[in-house]
Formats: sequence, structure tokens, C-alpha cells
Amino acid sequence: MGLRVLIVDDSSVMRKIIMRNLRQAGVQVDEVSEAGDGYEALQVLREKNVDLVFCDINMPNMDGIEFVRKAREEFSYGPKIIMITTEAGADIVHDAIGAGADGYIVKPFTPQQLAEKIVAVVE
Repeated sequence: MGLRVLIVDDSSVMRKIIMRNLRQAGVQVDEVSEAGDGYEALQVLREKNVDLVFCDINMPNMDGIEFVRKAREEFSYGPKIIMITTEAGADIVHDAIGAGADGYIVKPFTPQQLAEKIVAVVE
């Protein structure tokens, strides 16, 4: 049984890159949903069961850290959330983890790095 994944990024190109990296890493994915910001992502979580969320931090309307906070408040089952961003500063990492993110990957990343983070977070 594969993962049900939600990819949250305001860049459709980045969402496609993440999907391609998942395939290249050999990660078994049954369903992929997409959202362009935190508001759209919350709506997806209200409508679908999701196991794993990849979320950018810098997005319009609702950024990734605010999305994580709201997702943790609203969904007790809590899908695993991995932040994927260009932000590498320790304060941003601390904010993301403090908000409830389970992991963090800095862009650019390799399929291997993605797979390793998934294993660390999901298992």
C-alpha cells in the first residue's frame, strides 16, 4: 500500500519536481494531491485522507508555518509534514519544527535525500 501525498507549493513547477523525485526515489505513492498555498492545503486535508504532506514555507495567502500550525490544531490524526524550502536558517527550521513539522528538506534536493527523509518521518 502506497502513501497518500499532498504537495503544497505556490510553484506548479516545484510540485512537479517533487512528484518526479518521489518516483525516482522509488517511493510507493497511491495518490498525489496538490495545493498552491496553505488555505488550499487545509481544504484538501478536510476532503481527503493524507499520510504525508510536503510543504513549502514561502507562499502567498498562508505560508507553510501557519499552515502547519492550523493543520495540527484541526486534524488530530495529524499527517506527517515535511517542509521543503530554500530557507536554511536555523531560526526558520526551529519555527517549522516548533509549529509541528516532522521534518525539513532544503532545496535543491536529490531523490535519495527525499527518500531518506520519508523513511525517517513515516517509519
